[in-house]
Amino acid sequence: MMHFGKSSVGPAESSLSSQRTEDTVRTSSSGRWALAAQNMNNCNNNDGKKDGKTEEPKKDDKKDDKKDDKKDVKKEEPKEVWTMDPATDMYYYWLCTISIPVFYNLIFLVARSCFNELQYGNVILMMALDYTSDALYCIDTFVRARTGFLEQGLLVRDEKILKEKYMKTRQFRFDIISLIPTDIVFLKIGINNPEWRFNRLFRLARLFELFDRTETRTNFPNIFRIANLVLYIVIIIHWNGCLYFAISKVLGFGSDTWVYPSVKNPEFARLARQYIYCFYWSTLTLTTIGETPPPVRDIEYFFVVADFLTGVLIFATIVGNVGAMISNMNAARVEFQAKIDSIKQYMEFRKVTKDLEVRVVKWFDYLWTEEKTCDEKLVLKNLPDKLKAEIAINVHLETLRKVRIFQDCEAGLLVELVLKLQLQVFSPGDYVCKKGDIGREMYIIKGGKLAVVADDGVTQFVVLSDGAYFGEISILGIKGSKAGNRRTANIRSVGYSDLFALSKDDLMEALIEYPDAKDILEEKGKAILMKDNLIDESLVAATDAKDLENKVNKVETSLDVMTVKFRKLTAQYESSQRKLKQRLSNMSNQVQTLRVNNE
Repeated sequence: MMHFGKSSVGPAESSLSSQRTEDTVRTSSSGRWALAAQNMNNCNNNDGKKDGKTEEPKKDDKKDDKKDDKKDVKKEEPKEVWTMDPATDMYYYWLCTISIPVFYNLIFLVARSCFNELQYGNVILMMALDYTSDALYCIDTFVRARTGFLEQGLLVRDEKILKEKYMKTRQFRFDIISLIPTDIVFLKIGINNPEWRFNRLFRLARLFELFDRTETRTNFPNIFRIANLVLYIVIIIHWNGCLYFAISKVLGFGSDTWVYPSVKNPEFARLARQYIYCFYWSTLTLTTIGETPPPVRDIEYFFVVADFLTGVLIFATIVGNVGAMISNMNAARVEFQAKIDSIKQYMEFRKVTKDLEVRVVKWFDYLWTEEKTCDEKLVLKNLPDKLKAEIAINVHLETLRKVRIFQDCEAGLLVELVLKLQLQVFSPGDYVCKKGDIGREMYIIKGGKLAVVADDGVTQFVVLSDGAYFGEISILGIKGSKAGNRRTANIRSVGYSDLFALSKDDLMEALIEYPDAKDILEEKGKAILMKDNLIDESLVAATDAKDLENKVNKVETSLDVMTVKFRKLTAQYESSQRKLKQRLSNMSNQVQTLRVNNE
């Protein structure tokens, strides 16, 4: 919609003005000057209209430019700044770094507050450590404000979003409290009052986060849990011992039998003896062992009761956690032993011979000794298919590439086959296959030795070791093979042998999606048989003729089926045509009858 300026005049207004000017001309001659002036105004107004029409697009252009600028501003991607990815090693190393000042404050603040000699004798050192930890606290606050988080699977790096999210957390309030410069009080009361720095303990969450991440990363989680539990207990004993010394100082050293002995005695005036004595007293009390002087005053009774209650809780926690850890450490052995017990009960119930029973037990012992009791499928079932494939490729792909017929196959087919390999363990003297058996699997030797033996089972022709394979031709079903899909040799395990097995069904299932690879494998297998003179061309021709005959029979069967269906369709079409003609004849008769009646 066009907007015009205030000087524009509409057609109705211009006609009225012209009529008025004509009246003025008729009445007086002086009206001619007014008419001229009016005409001049009209001309100016018309020019104003034209100018308005030509200038208006410029205003619209400016508005459009402003809108485009606004859109460009909105489309600008959020400014990315340096961020700390919590999934990287750098973040873990920073946790290790910031945990040092946190642990320092946790241990030394209470000790310096209670043991005055520790504070007085190391003022400069303690102040240097205090303000170094404060500087690390400030850096940690900045790192927290720049620590990214995942949103829809992507790491958020926008500075504003990260800052807003951090400021909404409870930990932000704790971090701010830990940075409050309570040291200002030292200007009035002196620097030997470290208890005013207790607000630094509000950053303990960093220490707990480090423990959680270390437990996840370590290969010995149970040992770490035990060490972590012991550390917690030592810290509690440490704090309790410091509180005992502080209470003794308030009540007076040596004022009764319960408090710390008088420091006038040089033996008990040493800092090392003071801390060790208090730590020993705290250990005896919290572990509820006793053998400490009984309390005398009411406050002493109250403190000892609180210590006993805390000790009971600690003891219960220790017993529960240690028991759970031991159970977890022995869970695999308990499960494995349950399997052995069930097998023994079954063999006893079925009256299995003693020799076979001994072989079964030895087989289980071998699995446990060689740490091969792990069920790979059960362990990996919680992983996505992609990670399963990567683990299988990392573990088994090189083994599968050793097989001649698979050396030049597509990577996708090898991945499919790797996921289908099954580990089988054979005991000494077990036959992997016998001559004449139907070949349903091929084998790849992972460990151990296998012997190709005569029918007597004693005479050895050749010994197969790690990396060898056999049975790959029988599962392909090569046309014209003299042996067909039968085994051509007796293969026996010399000792305990670990073999990867790939079944024929699994191979054919994988080859459905790779028809070209199937043709290539068959050609390779055929070439191997021809090289070893194990293929009969007449059998190939007969097989091809038989296959051709089967295909012709299938085509004939399909043709017969299609012929029957065509006949049915033809009959249905003819029937519908007859019905349609009958309806048309009936309609024509009715029309003729209506005409006759109308005439």
